[in-house]
Amino acid sequence: MQLSTNHLLGIKELSPQDISLILSTAQQFKEVLQRPVKKVPSLRDITIVNLFYENSTRTRISFELAEKRLGADTINFSASASSVSKGETLLDTVNNILSMKVDMVVMRHSASGAPHFLARHLPGTAIVNAGDGINEHPTQALLDAFSIQERAGSLEGKKVLLVGDIMHSRVALSNIYLLKKMGAEVMLSGPPTLIPVYIKQAFDIRVEYDLKKALEWCDVANILRIQLERQNQVLFSSLREYNLSYGVTSKLLRSIGKEIIIMHPGPINRGVEIDSDVADGTQSIILQQVENGVAVRMAVLYLLAGQTIMM
Repeated sequence: MQLSTNHLLGIKELSPQDISLILSTAQQFKEVLQRPVKKVPSLRDITIVNLFYENSTRTRISFELAEKRLGADTINFSASASSVSKGETLLDTVNNILSMKVDMVVMRHSASGAPHFLARHLPGTAIVNAGDGINEHPTQALLDAFSIQERAGSLEGKKVLLVGDIMHSRVALSNIYLLKKMGAEVMLSGPPTLIPVYIKQAFDIRVEYDLKKALEWCDVANILRIQLERQNQVLFSSLREYNLSYGVTSKLLRSIGKEIIIMHPGPINRGVEIDSDVADGTQSIILQQVENGVAVRMAVLYLLAGQTIMM
């Protein structure tokens, strides 16, 4: 089986079959990662550039590790240490890199749509979106889905709650697309100022402003970071006030009377959206998400490399 696309620009462009193929391939690579020798030479002749215009820890390291595990040659690009700081355009930067015969580009950018721009101008190169503005973060949604499937058995019929800064979260949008395509039910919870007014009708999903009621409904709670760096106005009174109303605490979880799966894409603001005893507790699969990220990104790169060779 093959992907129906030559790029991974977003979950929006993937079919349910594409998603299932990526998740099943990731399962095979996770088994590889449990072996004493964790490398496979699947991408031995492929060169990949990691083009990061925004700071990143987990995503960047995860992609780099996935590339090395697959035997690819990698080039790491940081905008702050490049000619971008001298005024070089995005297209010029990438054209210069591709003149060195690069096969794939993994890109993170603060501008929504930047990976789509590259895909239009560089049709012979596979583009992987590692996060673009407040648009999408497809590999995060894929690893979240893989983690839910691993713990709960399947995605279909599962009730998944997304809590927090929905307005500024590319993780939220990618998760909504994926979960809806794979038959899960989705609910949003958070301050009214952080949930876009259009989203309920656009995606036909429920919104619940009472966090306790939302947690009583769900099987899985994916807790999103408050993205203060993307907020250009005051959207809630204080972090303390946010924690009192929408922070997930062990006391709150005990009060709902059932076990739910706790997730977080990171980085965690401990004591704001989630307390440490919840993040590190038995219901949490946050570290499993990080571990699964390598296998999922290996699957994405492997499948797209097959498409690249055929282009």
